[in-house]
This record gives sequence, structure tokens and C-alpha cells, in this order.
Amino acid sequence: MSKLPLSFYRRPDPVQVARDLLGKHVYSCLDGQLTGGRVVETEAYSHEGDDSMQLHLKRRGTHGLALHEPGGRAYLYQVYNRHTLFNISTNAADKPDTVLIRAIEPLVGLEIMTARRGGIPSDSSRLTAGPGLLTQALGITPALTGTDLQDSLLWLEDAGETIAESDVLASSRVGLTYAGETAATLPWRFRLKNNRWTSPAK
Repeated sequence: MSKLPLSFYRRPDPVQVARDLLGKHVYSCLDGQLTGGRVVETEAYSHEGDDSMQLHLKRRGTHGLALHEPGGRAYLYQVYNRHTLFNISTNAADKPDTVLIRAIEPLVGLEIMTARRGGIPSDSSRLTAGPGLLTQALGITPALTGTDLQDSLLWLEDAGETIAESDVLASSRVGLTYAGETAATLPWRFRLKNNRWTSPAK
């Protein structure tokens, strides 16, 4: 397998990038510990026509810098002072779009991920079936925001898997009622159908 090239992330349509990330593999290698899994759920966010992005674009300090770099960097921040969310910057530097990785199917470093998740068994969907759960399992924290996804700390690879449209469920994104009806109803959440590792959020 090879790392996804920067051209994959720098395409102008974050919705297509989010869809195409299904079936790709994501890895972290922190303190010599390799962990990773197959992406089974994503959400797209756009700087145009998507009011939910406006709060992100107002972020100051280091956490928001990745939004203003060309696509292919990790954009990481915490919610509820607890959960780290793993977003990937896409598009061009002056067109800040992102894709949120919402769930992965764990494949590599299962014992490490189990330990990071407080002993949750590796065959339990609670290990990585949610955006805050998968970052904990992969050891990802906001300190890694801005990481180049061509680096050796955090990256994605193409496993050669082709996902048929009939195997993809598109629906509205999670928890965006604050951003208005338009943003809340955009069908920009993508999941693999009948995959038990997708998040239970509705």
C-alpha cells in the first residue's frame, strides 16, 4: 500500500473526498507504536454553503492553522474538553474545507488500542465506532494538529479497495442543528452499509 498523495486531498469537492476516503486505511505511529484501521464513516465540511464551518474558520491559535494550509494536514481539536476530533484539511489554502473521520474498523495494533481505550475489547465496536473513540484508540491528540499526512506520525493509505455506491449510505451529519436547517440536512455523512464499526449516532 502507498500513502494517499496530496493531490487526493487537494481536490475542490470535500464531499467527494469524504466519499472516497471510505475503505482507505489510517495509521498513527506514536512512540514507536503502530495502530490503524479501515475508514468506514466520514463527514464533509465546506467553506461554501455550509454554516457549520463558520465556527471553525473563526478559531484562533494553532488549532485553526491547518484550515488555511493546502489540503493534506490534520486539523485536530477537542469538544466537551474531552474528545479529540480528527479532521483532514482539503482543497486549497484559500478554500478551507475538511473531512471528519467518524469511525474506523480496527486492524493494526489492537492490544495498544485496547489499552488506550481503558480495556475495551478489540472486537467491541465501542473501541473505534465514533470520532472521539477512534482518536483515543489511535493516540491522537490536539498536539498533532497541523501534522502533514505525508509524515510518519499520522497518514492514510490506499488499500486498493473499491467501494460500490450501493454499499454507501449517505445521510445528514451529526449534531449540527445549531448551524441552521440547511447545514443540518446536507447529506454529507457517509457510512459503509451494514458495517458494525460505524458510529451509532443518528
